[in-house]
Amino acid sequence: MAIVYPNATLTPSKRELMEAWLPSRPWFDGHSDRKPLGAFRFEDPVHEVGLEGFLFGAEGLPTYFLPLTYRAAELDGAGQHLVGTCDHSELGPRWVYDGCADPVFVRELARAILTGGTGVDHEYDLGNGPEFRPTTAQVHGSGSLVDVPAIDAVDCHDEGDVTMVDAGPLQLVVPRIVGTYVQAAETLAATWKGGTDVVIAGVRSR
Repeated sequence: MAIVYPNATLTPSKRELMEAWLPSRPWFDGHSDRKPLGAFRFEDPVHEVGLEGFLFGAEGLPTYFLPLTYRAAELDGAGQHLVGTCDHSELGPRWVYDGCADPVFVRELARAILTGGTGVDHEYDLGNGPEFRPTTAQVHGSGSLVDVPAIDAVDCHDEGDVTMVDAGPLQLVVPRIVGTYVQAAETLAATWKGGTDVVIAGVRSR
């Protein structure tokens, strides 16, 4: 489960971080009035890194897929993929990275795709025990494997509107503009208010 602190504040906000980062991306179209339309979560098995994927768009504009990770310390060697830093009122300083460059997010993305997995619900602690609520977007993978190859390091680069992620024996294909065709053996599809079973990532062998 992804733990949510309902009374916490994040400064700057996630939306502000994404808006400030987007102009540095080669696939950004210059329109800055997008907002989160839906988001899903994965769970880090060791509960150290926050993993979240956003569908970020506006009426009349293409929707972007923006995966983010939240860390309590800098990720070595990933400075060029830093989205920004913020202060979480409960957790303290957070370093926010493009999920395509974070091996923890890539590992869980590959796992979901290859095993037919899904995202996780939000877990709220409101003082009366945990309460579980669905995220505003849901995802599911197409695969049926039991195990996935180990992923300890990743290398990513943009090819037009698509980010290619090399991860051990796997290559992940992440279209930044939702709806872009994904050529891959197995895929991850997302559903949110405004989209149903739209492919947002894929995995293929290198």
